[in-house]
Amino acid sequence: MKTVHRFAAGALLMFALPCAAFAADYAVQPASTLGFSGSFQGSSFDGGFKQWQATISYDPAQLAQSKFDVNVTMASVAVSDKDQQGALPGKDFFDVAQYPTAHFVTTGFRNVGGKVVADGRLTLRGVTKPVSLAVDFKSQGKNATLDVSGTLQRLAFGVGGGDYADTSVIGADVKVHAHLVLVGK
Repeated sequence: MKTVHRFAAGALLMFALPCAAFAADYAVQPASTLGFSGSFQGSSFDGGFKQWQATISYDPAQLAQSKFDVNVTMASVAVSDKDQQGALPGKDFFDVAQYPTAHFVTTGFRNVGGKVVADGRLTLRGVTKPVSLAVDFKSQGKNATLDVSGTLQRLAFGVGGGDYADTSVIGADVKVHAHLVLVGK
């Protein structure tokens, strides 16, 4: 009799699994970008990262099953100013010799006034802090675009501390943004 109950329970589970909701998995395409903007001596500047990887599993109707996991190669930073380009990988800013990567992973998603916010944890320069990012997802059949944006406090992560902690010279806020072109797996 126990065998019949186990078989029946297993059969029910088999039929229930296809009905369970899962977020869609996406492959990030090369046209995607990961960037940031800040200010130096009152002027704004933009930069980005040339090497990064993201694992995206997302469905706006299934936020509990969705997840972003992003790894950034910090030495791939690129800005147009030659002095900034030379300084950012150095010990005072990203310290890529000691901290070659940054990592962001979501801890959950929430709806705020009709908009989706991705809450997560960012590890940068060995410091892990909570970060929230606005999410704009546009489905295009099996494919999609995903835009995320938010603001970080650079000093909270030790970026440009010490001699560079004066926020009237280098702004405290750094805006991060990404535009991901996604293909469904």
